[in-house]
Amino acid sequence: MSQYIIAVDPGREKCGIAVVHNKEGAVLQQVIETANLVKCVLNLADQYETTTVILGDGTAHKSAEDELTIARIEDRPLTVELVDEKHSTEEARHLYWKHNPPKGLKRLIPVSMQVPPEPVDGYVAIILAHRYFGGGRR
Repeated sequence: MSQYIIAVDPGREKCGIAVVHNKEGAVLQQVIETANLVKCVLNLADQYETTTVILGDGTAHKSAEDELTIARIEDRPLTVELVDEKHSTEEARHLYWKHNPPKGLKRLIPVSMQVPPEPVDGYVAIILAHRYFGGGRR
């Protein structure tokens, strides 16, 4: 069965969010302010016709989980599942550099010694979705 999920890397000030299809992969990834999380998730759930939300179990996950658990899309509750977030930031940096290879002289510096020029929270959300589809549920 093919399905979309919404993956969230929750944080105190910003959250990474991604919509991932179990066969096609990531179709959207972005970084949003935590204050806009529920509204954004509800809009994406409606747009992609899903009620499944994957949430990283790290920083600030409890408040995000509480808010998303009471949210509803067309009178249906969202299904919120936790996924282990351990080492996801390192994996997200690797994924970032895979999608955005360094240019110019920066190509000569190993990416393991570079810091991405933008937040990688959206890529963390993609990693969490891959873990979910791979059976990494908590």
